[in-house]
Amino acid sequence: MRTSTVEAREATRTVSGARAVVRVLEEAGAEWIFGHPGGASLPLYDALYDAPKLRHVLCRHEQVAAHAATGYARASGRFGVCTATSGPGATNLVTGLADAMMDSAAVLAITGQVVRANIGTDAFQEADVTSITTPITKHNALVIEPHGLVRTLREAIYLCQSGRPGPVLVDVPRDVFQTQIPADLLDEPFEPRRRPVTKGNATRIAQAADAISRSRRPVLYVGGGAQDASVPLGRLARRCRIPVMVTLMGKGAFDETDPLCLGMLGMHGTAYANYAINAADLVIAVGARFDDRVTGRLKDFCPHARFIHIDIDPSEIGKNKPAHVPIVGDAREVLEALEPLARPPETEAWWRQIEEWRTRHPLRWKPGPLLKPQEAIEAIYRVTRGEAVVVTDVGQHQMWAAQYYKCRRPRTFISSAGLGAMGFGFPAAMGAQFARPDTLVVAIVGDGGFQMTLQDLITAVEWKLPLKVYVVNNTSLGMVRQWQELFYQERYCAVHLRNPDFARVAEAFGAVGIRVERSDELEPALLRSLEVTDRPVVVDLVVDPEENCYPMIPSGQSVKEMILGD
Repeated sequence: MRTSTVEAREATRTVSGARAVVRVLEEAGAEWIFGHPGGASLPLYDALYDAPKLRHVLCRHEQVAAHAATGYARASGRFGVCTATSGPGATNLVTGLADAMMDSAAVLAITGQVVRANIGTDAFQEADVTSITTPITKHNALVIEPHGLVRTLREAIYLCQSGRPGPVLVDVPRDVFQTQIPADLLDEPFEPRRRPVTKGNATRIAQAADAISRSRRPVLYVGGGAQDASVPLGRLARRCRIPVMVTLMGKGAFDETDPLCLGMLGMHGTAYANYAINAADLVIAVGARFDDRVTGRLKDFCPHARFIHIDIDPSEIGKNKPAHVPIVGDAREVLEALEPLARPPETEAWWRQIEEWRTRHPLRWKPGPLLKPQEAIEAIYRVTRGEAVVVTDVGQHQMWAAQYYKCRRPRTFISSAGLGAMGFGFPAAMGAQFARPDTLVVAIVGDGGFQMTLQDLITAVEWKLPLKVYVVNNTSLGMVRQWQELFYQERYCAVHLRNPDFARVAEAFGAVGIRVERSDELEPALLRSLEVTDRPVVVDLVVDPEENCYPMIPSGQSVKEMILGD
């Protein structure tokens, strides 16, 4: 009966604003929308009732919805959608949107707003969400004119995916959702007002090729903007024998099992990657933004190097470090043009030096009577054969995962890098599992961050997601404890956690729960978790609570002050 009503209205050539939103999302290829309903967004949910192609995932908290949309976007390369009602629903999206902004995730947020007549009156559940989210979104809009709804939404979908991806928010008053608008608006073609520059300047590309050919100590510094440029990136690195180092966001853009790869650089990167980039005479930065976790004290970063900086966002070039050869453009297009032009430089002596660093300062950990977190990550890598999509939370486990789980393909490592949002890992893994239902998705989380969003275990159970959640449980906020140990004279304050039994919590939600306390229990438990295919599994890995994450360049210092932890 409801579908007939919708068809009858469209036959009269009008459609409700809410129905128009659904139609635009379906036409854009959206399949999932993560959200939580409320009064201002109820017209949208009424329209979703008649939209079998656009399936809604009822998250128990809007922050989860935003992180799930991010996980979906980053795992799939498409855009993720989240929705919330007005006021507290919309403000609960804020952390997820800030995270998506920092890590360039294509997220569309649709929020309900109080009716237009009540805007500015402090109405029930009113919040000025466009003002609140202006600094943390790529673009946002409050739809006051119902006839502008379709174009605003199409522009939002275009903007969140074009150029440097990012979150875009569209705030829709309840009465705009309910207004009947001409259905012809859905037939109007959409042309974006501006298109980003994707093809790099030919002169600059020639200059970059010449700089590579003349260099003797080149390195490739690969960030998240290179995730879709892995093929030409690999060709350039292998043909010119240039060592490659990746950021936390860049993991997967280059095969980390390749001998050319030096792993992650920066605060908790490998010592040999940090030594190499700081001795380099040429840094080729691809889709990277010279984050302070990578550079440390900026004036001491790469003191002998010239910089080629490739980025689609012109505002990033020269922001933190001046570029000698700036190239604005899409990383894939620029590298495809650059690779044939670059003549392989003479790097034999450079590689001898790098191999000496790699032999002298490998990643290492010491076995002990208690289960070691590095041991657990290595076992996860081993049993999953390095083939999983790995999603992490934030903290020590995040850095251990980056160090010991080697990624071979793009979009297989998802983490909250720029914002460092605890609570990100589990919901983003849910979104990744929706995006890639036939792929093994693993969430590696800490006991602190997991407790921030674990209520949505029930969502994963409802949808029978075969998600593996590995809790690296050191009964503390481990990275904070490490900093208090190293820099605050072991004055531990507010870092020790009294945790629930995570395995029993999982069972209470309807998931499978497993607890591991000894090394000999580790691999059998992980293999058992992989056998479960009809619901989530939570494996509580009880690890040494005093293990620290090394190497470490203390915040604001340089590679000269790197703590190796030997």
